Amino acid sequence: MRILLPLLFALYSHTASAQQVTICYNYGCAVQAVVQINANDYIEINRLFTDIENALVERESIRLAMGFMNQIAGAQTPVFRDKGGNNGDEDGVDGRMDCIDHSYTTTGYLRFIEAQGWLQFHRVLEPIHRAPLLVNDHWSARIEDKDNGEQFAVDTWFLDNGEPATIFPVLEWLKGATPNG
Repeated sequence: MRILLPLLFALYSHTASAQQVTICYNYGCAVQAVVQINANDYIEINRLFTDIENALVERESIRLAMGFMNQIAGAQTPVFRDKGGNNGDEDGVDGRMDCIDHSYTTTGYLRFIEAQGWLQFHRVLEPIHRAPLLVNDHWSARIEDKDNGEQFAVDTWFLDNGEPATIFPVLEWLKGATPNG
């Protein structure tokens, strides 16, 4: 699986146009869907990136934008059913998302925002993988501070659909950082 994931990310390019973003769900990107960004949502996302003073403020805007974009996706697809972690996914509910789905989708959202020219202090990188324990693989979207090169995991997997993302310095995330400790 670890070898197939980079190939998966390469095959399903992170489609991000001025009007739409491609997301995936149902574990391992089993289902892809195009989410339309309407004019009002576009304005709301843009508003989050207006008058950004520094990288720290921009990361907070990214955090909020990821939650909002997941709400948009949830209004158009069954991902509104996704619960934090893999909780409640045992029954195979349509719309469930594992960390692979989240890393792909969040990277697509970030590329959309980057394509609009709204990121001043960060650039979007390919997703990142950690495996602190053999059975504890985890993937996340990733950004880099343009000024100092510090990288951050932008992780939407931990919380229910529509909640703001968690953002950790990559070094902390690689050691197993979670929102609860």
